[in-house]
Amino acid sequence: MEANANQPAIEITDLTKRFGATLALDHLSFTIPPGVIAGFVGPNGSGKTTTMRVLATLLRQDDGSARIFGYDTRSPSGQKHVRHTIGFMPDYFGLYPDMTAGEYLDFFGAAYRIAAEKRARLVGDILTLVNLSDKRDTLISGLSRGMQQKLSLGRALIHSPQLLLLDEPASGLDPRARIELMELLRELRSMGKTTLISSHILSELQNLCDIVVIIEKGRVVHAGSMAAASDGVMKGRRFVELTVASDPDAAADALRKLDGVTEIRRKDRILLVEHGDALSSADIVEACVKQGIRIEEVKRGSATLEEIFMHMTGDAG
Repeated sequence: MEANANQPAIEITDLTKRFGATLALDHLSFTIPPGVIAGFVGPNGSGKTTTMRVLATLLRQDDGSARIFGYDTRSPSGQKHVRHTIGFMPDYFGLYPDMTAGEYLDFFGAAYRIAAEKRARLVGDILTLVNLSDKRDTLISGLSRGMQQKLSLGRALIHSPQLLLLDEPASGLDPRARIELMELLRELRSMGKTTLISSHILSELQNLCDIVVIIEKGRVVHAGSMAAASDGVMKGRRFVELTVASDPDAAADALRKLDGVTEIRRKDRILLVEHGDALSSADIVEACVKQGIRIEEVKRGSATLEEIFMHMTGDAG
């Protein structure tokens, strides 16, 4: 089923869910446009998995609405469309160890009523996409954790969904497997897919996501671009980040003498220079050149996702 490209990929309004006396989602509201990678961040117990299960039609909310490309996750007709529009990868998805990788994908292709003659080609395409072509006839029990995670993602892609819901997909993966997973998600974005991904590896989300949704105690504390979140943390302070090729201590000493520089923080060869409104980044670079300080890279200083998270969620992390 084709998704309605004129609708938001995800539109959540006043979503509320209780488990007994516990309020898991407290009038949660946010919107995700199509074609982006959105990070979904919050402390343990903040409601991320509950939200994803509602979006996947696996859990019914008590109040509010959740729509996927305009389809209501609560109505029977909407649920039918949603289940063909999303690919859901929970934090742990049961794999069948006595199946081969190819059999596993073929099984789920059949569950989505994809014709047998089409499935054979589709399984090959998915295995190529997730870089498991040479494991088609390998038992799942013989695959590494990273390979199993990629196979689970392939299972979520078998019916060509427009939206991916990924709950901690990099959990337990080694650095190489995580890098490969992030590159795959970028490739899927270039194919027009939308992804909502939760992860506790915030440094990787920062480099991956177009927008970020931060929730705490079932409520949204930020939904929007990383730049907007950073500006909220910076509170109008201005920074420039310099990577220097020469002696960073000497560079820091020289810059401290520059009128308008208020603070300098150093990490290895990277200097984070805070400055006033009367001083521009260009002025700082020009001063470095005049002092003989060789600059390899200049970036606008911004808060990291870890800093944003800690600032916006208080002491809940």
